[in-house]
Amino acid sequence: MTTEPRSVNVRLTVNGTPREAAVPVYRTLVDLLRYDLGLTGTKEACGVGVCGACTVVVNGNLTASCITLAFKADGATVETVEGMARDGELHPLQASFIEHGGFQCGACTPGQLVAAKALLDSNPEPTEDEVRRWMSGNLCRCTGYAQILDAIVKATAAREA
Repeated sequence: MTTEPRSVNVRLTVNGTPREAAVPVYRTLVDLLRYDLGLTGTKEACGVGVCGACTVVVNGNLTASCITLAFKADGATVETVEGMARDGELHPLQASFIEHGGFQCGACTPGQLVAAKALLDSNPEPTEDEVRRWMSGNLCRCTGYAQILDAIVKATAAREA
């Protein structure tokens, strides 16, 4: 006897907008964001929470959305890469990634940007070593680490100007 998987209603605030979706209990947060809410900026690469491509901020904490069940985010505030730009203007980190070539193929870029923003939100003037340590959980298959580091450091300097 086959039974349909149970669905749950998930209510959350994504990038400042209240959202709701009925999803199967096994749905991951990355799939909820991408397929149910149409926010395709967050990428899934490894599927096991080690590469950082799917990084989002949930209630102020960096979260691997590929290993987080969607229903665990019920009632949460979620920030994705789509929430970084304001009023048609790129966030300084986004502009810096473009200017300094910190995006390479783009698969890791959303997670890199979300993690970097979380760093600058918690520490507006990190040292280069602090940036390296913070970003160590975000992998780049194109080995664009030097450009990513440069983009974050330059965005920090631009915020101070």
